[in-house]
Amino acid sequence: MMTLIIVLMLVFSYVLIATGHLTGVNKAAIAMFLGTISWVVFVIWGDDFVQSQHATEYAEFLAGDVSTSKTVKYFIYDNLFLKYVGRAAAIVMFLLATMSIIEILNNNGCFDFISEWIRTRNSKRLLWTITLATFVLSATLDNLATTMLMLVIMHGTVKNRSQRMLIGSAIVLAACSGGCFTVIGDCTGLLLWGDEAVTATHFSAYLAIPALAAWIVPTILINRELPSRLDIEWQVAPYRGDDTRLNRWQRLVMLIVGIGGLWFVPTFLSLTRLSPFLGALCVLSVLWVVNEAFNRKLMNADQMSQRRFPRVLQYGAIQQMLFVMGIMLGFGAVTETGVLTTIAQWIESTIGNIWIIGAISGALSSCIDMFTIAISDISIAQSLHGMTDVAGDYAQNGAYWLIVAFSTGIGGCLLSVGSICGIALMQMEHIRVGWYVRRIAPKVLAGWLLGMGILYVETLI
Repeated sequence: MMTLIIVLMLVFSYVLIATGHLTGVNKAAIAMFLGTISWVVFVIWGDDFVQSQHATEYAEFLAGDVSTSKTVKYFIYDNLFLKYVGRAAAIVMFLLATMSIIEILNNNGCFDFISEWIRTRNSKRLLWTITLATFVLSATLDNLATTMLMLVIMHGTVKNRSQRMLIGSAIVLAACSGGCFTVIGDCTGLLLWGDEAVTATHFSAYLAIPALAAWIVPTILINRELPSRLDIEWQVAPYRGDDTRLNRWQRLVMLIVGIGGLWFVPTFLSLTRLSPFLGALCVLSVLWVVNEAFNRKLMNADQMSQRRFPRVLQYGAIQQMLFVMGIMLGFGAVTETGVLTTIAQWIESTIGNIWIIGAISGALSSCIDMFTIAISDISIAQSLHGMTDVAGDYAQNGAYWLIVAFSTGIGGCLLSVGSICGIALMQMEHIRVGWYVRRIAPKVLAGWLLGMGILYVETLI
């Protein structure tokens, strides 16, 4: 009975997340409520769950003592709950580090190079340069923060709203495409990497070409709808506190330390076998020291507080962190009920084909949320096959994990409500779902299908 209640809470949360653009309820709040209430229900009926799912481990935990409600709660906290907290916290800490890196770089004008690079009225050149920069940055940084950064740059440059809607849609797609082909560019890849379901090199090698196809094809189609000349208004370089702005080489050094350092994180993991967020925190600490060294004059003059503070990036990233934490804790409670194994067996017996599962996951990602569907697929598969199977599609670097990462990452762009990046675009440019479905969804579908076809060929070779 309690298993049914927890599952129903999960399904109801899915419905609320999918209809968040209609109800106005923030999906991060829904996820956090799910994560907390699921574990409260689990603890209340903890003895039943522990005896059915972890009888042997609980007996070893008791070491001959009598079982009481207190010992059950201690066992759940120490042996079950903290495991999922640690798993979620590793991703949240990585997001926190990358968000902080972006804020330091942005505050020091390190991304002003992008504004200079896209300085043109030619629609083709501007579209491709800004989406290329988005694609590259999102492969290293969090794709939401990258999207917000590029949307802010685009919003302050392109004056025509209809043109911003098209270019903004291309930016969202470029961010999701770039983020899905590296293990540090998206929460799904980071989760798979942390669970050792994939290795960084293999993951990027197989998903790079499908991700490029998913970005390039829709961008070509979007470019056809833009006029040859855009309505542009160039902004004056921002005032950052006083006349001692960092010079170009200092900003370039900080950019190399921040972005280049994150590219070193996979190597850090392979050398130390420690969590990726430790590598990201190490990069943040080094960048922080460099920031203070370069800005010592402003700090001595107490003028750092006058710098621009990109609160839009901070607010969006905090929402994403809370959302990820809530969803992962909620799925942890569902996993411990044992119901996911039954669901996994039913899926394998009725569907069986991992490519069909991937296609369905992509479609669901477009109307619910891509990370929510991704963690659903990952948790269901791991409940039946363990973290990684010894061989086949569910082994380390198996085709299933690649399909889930790509299909949910790009499928979430089929509708603007399928990703936090798309919702950010809707809020900034006041885009309606109907407009996105008519003008953007068919283009994204073409790129997604082509990418899936390329991935299918790659897995056969």
